[in-house]
Amino acid sequence: MVAIPDTDQLLAGPLGHFLEEQRGVRAKAKAKARARLWKAIIFVGPLMLAFLVLVPFELVPKLWACGAVGTLVLGWTRMPLGKARKRVKIGINEGIADALGLVYSHDGDEGREFILAKRFGLVPYHTRAHLEDFWSGELEGHEFLLHEARLRKRRGSGKNRRWVTVFRGAIIRIASGRSFHGTTLVHRAGQHESWFGLGGRKDSVDFDGHRLYAVDMVHPDFEDRFDVWSDDQVEARYLVDPLYVERLLALENAFNGSGVCSLFVEGDIIVAVRGANMFESGTMDPAADRRMVENCAQQLAAMGRLAKQVKQQLGFNDRAS
Repeated sequence: MVAIPDTDQLLAGPLGHFLEEQRGVRAKAKAKARARLWKAIIFVGPLMLAFLVLVPFELVPKLWACGAVGTLVLGWTRMPLGKARKRVKIGINEGIADALGLVYSHDGDEGREFILAKRFGLVPYHTRAHLEDFWSGELEGHEFLLHEARLRKRRGSGKNRRWVTVFRGAIIRIASGRSFHGTTLVHRAGQHESWFGLGGRKDSVDFDGHRLYAVDMVHPDFEDRFDVWSDDQVEARYLVDPLYVERLLALENAFNGSGVCSLFVEGDIIVAVRGANMFESGTMDPAADRRMVENCAQQLAAMGRLAKQVKQQLGFNDRAS
């Protein structure tokens, strides 16, 4: 098993002291937010009402204008809460990272793992990407990097044109320590079908000039859960065995996610899993701190178990679990 930091031990150390300090910070942030809300009600509310009643203009545009102003004012009133929540989140994540010998950064840049995830369809097409919560270091002797991604694109037309989130989840890169002979892609079943699903699975798929061919897997469960594509059939059957798939699904479950998929390319394993806003360990409720610490640690432990499976699969030790 991959060790999970003991929550009691974490909270008894610097992380616990930090969270205790944040009790007062969070209380002040709540008070400041309430004060701003009352100011908005007292000063902005009457102005908006007067604007609606007295300005000789069509009602619908006036309602839109009031809605826009109201949204801005609401954001202003909640700003102290957002800053306090972010500080707690960063403190918790940094504390867990320190306990595991990892590095955590709230912000970071697009890297190789994200470029490969886009090229081979692990994430959908998008026009805007927001990346945050970068974790890096070593798990089970393998270097890794994980970050969260929120991907959006415009949909609709005219007045209905809007930004839509097409992916939110984690992008993970695990260095295998060995170079793969080919490129192998593990997608959820039905991702690439011919004739809009009427012709069954395609024989091959092309990713920016890199063609991968359908792999017939021996294990019957693969047909219902995953499709495998590769330019090295023998290696693909060796890499994608039932235990690897089990670890993928366990990772998906730990992230409360869906649609997990992975890619073996050169010396890296790239994993993408959809999920809610992850690693959001900062809340305004001190009573929830323990649960947030435990959730974050469990997610990292699940990734560590996947790294351990990679280590065993590639022959770095025996296959005992």
